[in-house]
Amino acid sequence: MLTGKGLGWGGARVRKEATGYGTVYFVREMLAAQGMELEGKEVVVSGSGNVAIYAMEKVRQFGGKVIACSDSEGYVYDPAGIDVGLVRQIKEAERGRISDYATRRQNGSDFVAGASIWSLPCQVALPCATQNELTSSDAMALIRNGVMAVAEGANMPCTPEAVKLFREAGTLFGPAKAANAGGVATSALEMQQNASRDSWSFDYSEQRLKDIMIEIHQACFETAEEYGRPGDYVFGANTTGFCRVADAMLAFGVI
Repeated sequence: MLTGKGLGWGGARVRKEATGYGTVYFVREMLAAQGMELEGKEVVVSGSGNVAIYAMEKVRQFGGKVIACSDSEGYVYDPAGIDVGLVRQIKEAERGRISDYATRRQNGSDFVAGASIWSLPCQVALPCATQNELTSSDAMALIRNGVMAVAEGANMPCTPEAVKLFREAGTLFGPAKAANAGGVATSALEMQQNASRDSWSFDYSEQRLKDIMIEIHQACFETAEEYGRPGDYVFGANTTGFCRVADAMLAFGVI
């Protein structure tokens, strides 16, 4: 009846990680469709909450290097790669500020107050903090610096003007309705788990999440191809969603 509940009440084991993990699965599929890999890519992730932390964790598992993350006070840049364990300790356990990271890491990392994290050169950008955080000027900076892929981990973190610039530049762009669907998908998985009176393992739950994100990417990709807009994930996601709603309405007799 309710989702996102604790494990003692039938909650899903991957629920906390789902949105961040799902965003990275989507990015990996976007790159793979173009014959590229996440491994070896430098990644910038805004935010340092659940979505950002678990997106960073999954990027590292796939061989990418997260060089920066942020909170409302500024961003921390770590050329050696963000220590996700330290970020989790500061943000989840201590409820501290990301500025503490540079003080404790002491390896050449820097904290930059009040500046845009999107000024940093990277191949992959994952806005995972707040709505409308990535503006047109940020998009232009990322494009100039050679960004290959952008995926929205937060709910609509890119302004419409920024999305337009990414699409015009041919940057791979995963819109939130597709790229950050992992949390909602896991809520559905949780209901399936509850209906079967089962308690799924973390690994099994994550595999189901992975499969769903691959299917979402494939639907967006194939729909864009079908309607003559190859590589346009915004169009693919919008059209896929519209067609599914329209099919459901027709099935119930709406003309």
